[in-house]
Amino acid sequence: MSSFTRKSIISTMLIGSVLAGTAFTALPMNHSLIPVASAASSSFSQFLHDNAPSRTVTTNSKGVATVTNLSSTVVLVNKKRNLPSTYEPKDLVVPNIPFSFSGSSPKKQMRKVAASAIEKLFAAAKKDGIDIKAVSGYRSYATQKSIFDRNASIKGEAVANKTSARPGQSEHQTGLAMDISSASAGYDLQQSFGNTKEGRWLKANAHKYGFIIRYGKDQEKLTGYSYEPWHVRYVGVYIAGEITSQKLTLEQYLERGK
Repeated sequence: MSSFTRKSIISTMLIGSVLAGTAFTALPMNHSLIPVASAASSSFSQFLHDNAPSRTVTTNSKGVATVTNLSSTVVLVNKKRNLPSTYEPKDLVVPNIPFSFSGSSPKKQMRKVAASAIEKLFAAAKKDGIDIKAVSGYRSYATQKSIFDRNASIKGEAVANKTSARPGQSEHQTGLAMDISSASAGYDLQQSFGNTKEGRWLKANAHKYGFIIRYGKDQEKLTGYSYEPWHVRYVGVYIAGEITSQKLTLEQYLERGK
């Protein structure tokens, strides 16, 4: 792919909102548009600069670090970067995809851009004969607190902190994450899902629709969490492709913007 084509794609993907499910195709060379491509590359660099971890956090007198780019599709949330307890995305919707449970529930929700993307991912899975279902999307701060407290009471706090997030530190609160499983895994959220054909398909194809496997195998020291082949996080098609092809964590990728 030529440098011009790459920059043109970046322009399409990143000026405005990051689109999901868009395949990259070669574009005809048009020298009159080269300045536009250069501007697109500059805009992307600025996008990474503006969303760099060091520029998107504030620390209070108690030493608690809170993220400031709440509406960004690349908002970084982890054990060192908290969401406000009152934060709830304003554009939550329920994607038209199959779930592992019936009835209405807040955990069926995602932010609109992520919901649109995950519909495309599920449609592609169905076309490929892959039967997956969504298990858990958005969670409020209060819900995450209940989950963590329950896990800590059963497993102990140290173990719980490796397998579940403390309230304010969960990507689910961003509305950009979804847990996915299959009948072959009993719709459980277990590492064995990664060895099923559904789990392998998800790993190989998620990036095409703007998602990454957020907590990859052997990345615990970088992410702070154990391997979760079921947990996908929306970041946009271009960035998902970069992270996946280069086998990076979201933390590593965003550090490039500093």
